[in-house]
Amino acid sequence: MNYTRVSTGSPFETSIGFSRAVRAGSWIAVSGTAPLGGDGKIVHIGDVHAQTRCCLQIMVRAIEEAGGSIGDVIRTRIMLTDIGRWQEAAQAHEEFFGEILPATTFVQVAGFIDPLWLVETEADCVLL
Repeated sequence: MNYTRVSTGSPFETSIGFSRAVRAGSWIAVSGTAPLGGDGKIVHIGDVHAQTRCCLQIMVRAIEEAGGSIGDVIRTRIMLTDIGRWQEAAQAHEEFFGEILPATTFVQVAGFIDPLWLVETEADCVLL
């Protein structure tokens, strides 16, 4: 099987050794996506909604680069350092997926690589 690997240029992709997204046939998996700007630095410090939007924008671009579209998303995962702020992340998620309605999980985690990251996102897609 041929694989398509997508990089978004995050400095963590090379230092950890992973792809932002991998397409295998009709399936696309998107790695945990942090709120990083094009320069690799954290954006929207302290703002869960804006960080979530940033993560989702990065995810969607990676999906598109792999040959998919936002409509192909069947599952998302939203990981937060403070589950009490889930509604802020949910608002951003709804802006992207309110009509698509993928299976979704919101979960609290102990922390991320950078303590200023409040959220990371993941997605799985199936292309029909």
